[in-house]
Amino acid sequence: MKFTNGFWLTRKEYEADYAKEIYKWDSTSDSLTLFAPYKKINTRGDTLNLGLSTINVTAPIKDVLKIRITGHQGAIKKGPFFDLENIPDYKEVKVAVEKEEASIKSGLLELKVSKGSPFLTFLKNGCYLTKTGTKGIARIKRRDDGTVYTAASLMLDVGEHVYGLGERFTPYVKNGQNVDCWNEDGGTASEISYKNIPFYMTDRNYGVFVNHPGKVSFEVASEKVEDVQFSVKDEALEFFIIAGENQKDVLSKYTLLTGRAPLLPKWSFGLWLTTSFTTNYNEETVTSFVDGMAQRKIPLRVFHFDCFWMKEFEWCNFTWDKDMFPDPEGMLKRLHNKGLKICVWINPYIAQKSPLFKEAEEYGYLLKNINGTVWQWDMWQAGMGLVDFTNENAWKWYQSKLKALMDMGVDCFKTDFGERIPSSDDGYNIQWESKGDDEKMHNYYTYLYNKCVYEIIKAEKGEGEAILFARSATAGSQKFPVHWGGDSTSQYVSMAESLRAGLSLMDSGFAFWSHDIGGFEDTGSADLYKRWCAFGLFSTHSRLHGSSSYRVPWVYDEEACDVLRFFVQTKCKLMPYIYSCAIESHYTGIPVMRPMHLEFPEDMNCATLDMQYMLGDSILVAPVFTPSKKDSDGVSKAKASCYLPEGTWTHLLSGKKIIGGKWYTDEYDYYSLPVFVKEGSVIPFGTTEDKPDYDYTDNIVWHIYPSYDGKQKEGKILSPDGNISEKISVIAKEDGSIDYKEIDKTKKISVIIEK
Repeated sequence: MKFTNGFWLTRKEYEADYAKEIYKWDSTSDSLTLFAPYKKINTRGDTLNLGLSTINVTAPIKDVLKIRITGHQGAIKKGPFFDLENIPDYKEVKVAVEKEEASIKSGLLELKVSKGSPFLTFLKNGCYLTKTGTKGIARIKRRDDGTVYTAASLMLDVGEHVYGLGERFTPYVKNGQNVDCWNEDGGTASEISYKNIPFYMTDRNYGVFVNHPGKVSFEVASEKVEDVQFSVKDEALEFFIIAGENQKDVLSKYTLLTGRAPLLPKWSFGLWLTTSFTTNYNEETVTSFVDGMAQRKIPLRVFHFDCFWMKEFEWCNFTWDKDMFPDPEGMLKRLHNKGLKICVWINPYIAQKSPLFKEAEEYGYLLKNINGTVWQWDMWQAGMGLVDFTNENAWKWYQSKLKALMDMGVDCFKTDFGERIPSSDDGYNIQWESKGDDEKMHNYYTYLYNKCVYEIIKAEKGEGEAILFARSATAGSQKFPVHWGGDSTSQYVSMAESLRAGLSLMDSGFAFWSHDIGGFEDTGSADLYKRWCAFGLFSTHSRLHGSSSYRVPWVYDEEACDVLRFFVQTKCKLMPYIYSCAIESHYTGIPVMRPMHLEFPEDMNCATLDMQYMLGDSILVAPVFTPSKKDSDGVSKAKASCYLPEGTWTHLLSGKKIIGGKWYTDEYDYYSLPVFVKEGSVIPFGTTEDKPDYDYTDNIVWHIYPSYDGKQKEGKILSPDGNISEKISVIAKEDGSIDYKEIDKTKKISVIIEK
């Protein structure tokens, strides 16, 4: 939100008060409270008829400072509040107060202030990191209705790049953008987003988390090109500054505060196939899809029933449409016998025609208008109401419907929607059971919705078996994976914008991500489908899904079946590596799919890359985003480029060696793409290619990609407890010889040296 008109003027609709100096402070052994009046105090008379901001600074964990800026403290404090993790009080904070200066230090991070100066200056290891700007702390009021906003800004350095703020389809680096954290359903081609996270980090190795569940407006080097400004409609603004040794370290500490992804079931990393959205289907259709995949030897692990497993106009009634599925329990058993897990679509709405509407209305489980009537509208489903998850009984009631489906044989749920939540900002007068602030509930609703569903799956299926396929998110939603990228079109540009948004989400504390292989809207070409298959199977989670047309490969051509099979089998063989990366994410908060700047922070060429990524720390993936042309031999190929950082890179599929430190362009057929292994990597491959869930410690094939620097490298397979279950140590010497030593030879192990 912009409040100024250039450097000097305030926009005519606002009046603004800016902290002009740090006048006084109070301190305890673990906190510092600053008093910042809105003009310089020269005489006692200057203290009259004047407001000030109270700034409280504490240290919740090492290397993190929490800053709370308050205007009028007596304002009503309504929830909800972000569910921050239970962290023991940090005992090593250092507060120092002198006559003219004061400071508070938490590990690497220190805040220093001087009397008479308006700046809050942050240091890392004693060196300047950032500081509040000239108008860096502000209380702003609208002239027409008196609405109060609190704003803060932090200065950017020359060449500093800003990342994160959730899933964003706009340019990957956020500099120059206005970003309003407000969940909306807008597809993948606009500035609005399903997943808004009020957290950003920069390549100066610090992050900022604004602890406010409602709308947070960020001006990222936009209103003032020197600053990142963030503002909320509230009398108080609370934010955390998180310092790290590197950007991975920043993400690790941010997720320590807001939560980390759980362990996911191995089967979830396999191929998911859906009925698609508005297509016609019954058990015969579903069986034909499943059997068609089996006949073509395409490994399938999860089958998903989209919306029309329930009757039209009745979403959600949680009851199978008996006209299409007369024997749902028998059907689910038959599908399980084919080795499949089952997912079904749900959302948090109850349509008026649903038999459950009357029950939910009678017991008060639906969101109400301020006058006590049920809030309803006709978007999506006629007369639908919204389940009020702030009502404990509604929460349990909703879970009971899901439990009945799991008792029937359903394994997990696609938790669609959760973004179109009414609030006073949109002109609605509503009342939650919790009496919480409706503006804050708009984004926070998705957290409650997905937590409710995740917890009942976990309770029924057990630790490590719970998984969702979720679309909406807010801070902390990374605890309820997996999230997919939303409604893309079937175009190459949609592949690219989906990846850009996925990488932005990974910069925001999320570990896993998926997207609709083939595109959601419309029907793309066979060429596009084959390229998207490669991209999808080199993502953490892989789902075929569309809107009005099926996504089984044979509707495109038979070659699509061969391409899909190849990449599913490749992913299955890579599962010992991928699953170890997933376990690492669970314990560290570092994502599996990593933006290039996370893995190569010293290489400035990686700072802006958004069409390639690292899968774990060793494998670089650059999906093909251009149409193919047939060569002189009639083989369809496409040119694709990627940037390879310094070192020797080995093409994963062909074994071709490329010297990095430059851009590399080549032509790729449908069975290939730019996918390179970093020099010095040791990657465990499995020999099972027909399923993702198997014993990763049996029949290991260690692929060694030597660096010939004489330094010891390790390949490892992690167990769910985070310990190493299998490991190999490798030394590639400068003379070209290679020594390696397996730790455990109780199971079959082989070694391939990729020379």
